[in-house]
Amino acid sequence: MPATELSFADFAHHYGQYAAAEHLDEVRARDFSQLDRLGQVYLDYTGSALAGRYQLDRYRDYVCDGIWGNPHSLNSPSRRSTEEITAARRAVLDFLNGTPDEYTVVFCANASAAIRLVAESFPFTTSSRLGILQDNHNSVLGMREYAARLGAEVTTVPLGPDLRADAAETTRVLAGGADGPSLFAYPAQSNFSGVRHSLDWIDVAHAHGWRVLLDAAALVLSQDLDLSEHKPDFVPLSFYKIFGWPTGIGCLVARKEALAELRRPWFSGGTVIASSAMGGWHALAPGAEGFEDGTPNFLGAVGVSIGLDYVANVVERAPARARMTSLLQYALNRLTELKHDNGMPMCVVYGPRDVVDRGPTIAFNIMDSNGHVVDERLAESRAVAMNIALRTGCFCNPGVGERAFDLDEDDLIRAGRLSDGQYSVDHYRHAVGVPTGGALRISLGPVSNFQDLSRFDSFMLSWQNFVQTTETLAGLPPRERC
Repeated sequence: MPATELSFADFAHHYGQYAAAEHLDEVRARDFSQLDRLGQVYLDYTGSALAGRYQLDRYRDYVCDGIWGNPHSLNSPSRRSTEEITAARRAVLDFLNGTPDEYTVVFCANASAAIRLVAESFPFTTSSRLGILQDNHNSVLGMREYAARLGAEVTTVPLGPDLRADAAETTRVLAGGADGPSLFAYPAQSNFSGVRHSLDWIDVAHAHGWRVLLDAAALVLSQDLDLSEHKPDFVPLSFYKIFGWPTGIGCLVARKEALAELRRPWFSGGTVIASSAMGGWHALAPGAEGFEDGTPNFLGAVGVSIGLDYVANVVERAPARARMTSLLQYALNRLTELKHDNGMPMCVVYGPRDVVDRGPTIAFNIMDSNGHVVDERLAESRAVAMNIALRTGCFCNPGVGERAFDLDEDDLIRAGRLSDGQYSVDHYRHAVGVPTGGALRISLGPVSNFQDLSRFDSFMLSWQNFVQTTETLAGLPPRERC
């Protein structure tokens, strides 16, 4: 296929799954009309999903129809808030096909807060192990600090050239077991490359005595997680990544038997049945409430129930998945076929080039006609000028970037010694010898459409025969992230 824009008729002919979700055209026109009214191409769904007008209107009407109070009291406003929190817990478990006999839901600020709850409370000892993939969000990598402080061994499973963890090496690490309480933490779907890692590792880990934290924050917008089939011990989620709003609430879905093993290092209002200032003791509340600090986000819980219902019954997950997959395949095909007039490729894609076991997220860099990586700040500036929302950097996932750019471990260790309180991305970039501060990432959502990718096509074609010079980089903003 030549490096020219494709008509919708040709696209529809080659990507038949797209038509399976025609109702999403109506959903977009009704609930996301601002996208087309403002001429905005939104390709950052891994950063945040978008909230639909119907969803927000329903929330407004429901909240304005009642009186809401601080929960856990007997007055009517308080009872109503308590009931909505209970209903939201049930809605989350229904969304994941989990049962309240086996799982509970701890509400917190976001997925990162959920991960911290596990990290600070997990009973690591000097005979424990923390196993992680090189592909992990910084929030999961940060668990190393708690584990190492308590003397646990930390093992990182490396990635292959396709940015997938080697199955044999992962199994070998898990089969090693451990004498003390141990935790294996990994993403169901990479927020960098879109790679989906095997959920079968959960059973492998359990067979060798590990607890499992499955980071599903990037997965559940585009793929179901069935807790009746796969049973991780801890699942952190951010709700804004599923349905856009509310943004200040997430949760930790936890197996009750695993949650009971955690030991909180502190207590606060809302987490205790009783405590004594003079006696120096406290009795932690059982289950989820022992991990929810202070007054829970009770009005946010209302939004959770409405948002999950919106995704299930208005967006409709199965046809939305089909549409996202067809758009993903088209985008991958286009990015890998685009060339400059001299035959040089116009971009490099990081990770798999097909849609097998991957989500609708693509990380890549633009190449100029001399084969040099185009500075990501320049690419982002042009995207902004063309009203295209994408993301640049390493996406809080340094491990995948290190593998994608084939960085040397000794250089990375040396770069870490440079920190003097004035550390910058440019310090890091020069230390490890990379020409750019990261990659570009586009990610698709339920109401993404062909017109969005046609506009993105125009953006990519605007780089044809581009040659990067020192002058083109003049005046660009400093790098603020890796």
